[in-house]
Amino acid sequence: MPVLTVPDIATVRDAFVQVLGLGEVMNLGWIATFADEDLRHQVSLMTRDATASVNPNVSVEVDDVDAAYRAAVVAGLTIVHPLRDEDWGVRRFFFADAAGNVVNVLSHRG
Repeated sequence: MPVLTVPDIATVRDAFVQVLGLGEVMNLGWIATFADEDLRHQVSLMTRDATASVNPNVSVEVDDVDAAYRAAVVAGLTIVHPLRDEDWGVRRFFFADAAGNVVNVLSHRG
């Protein structure tokens, strides 16, 4: 899912709701996710990540975030946010690819 950095979620949200027909499915104040009814199309708007020093460009949910983390380390990727459990119910880490894109890799916790 793309993650767009915005100065203020409220001033940007209407474009995604009115033009794309997406509804707000999650809002933590600093990040809000919008999706269609079957969650097939999603986009997140983020002001500033709550625990990381950088905002990701994209979020990818995986079945096993620990295995993905190990694979990223073995691949020699730069880890820009360590693997950790977050208060909002996900376990995640960020890596940077060779072009500098920051990828948020996550799994939802039980």
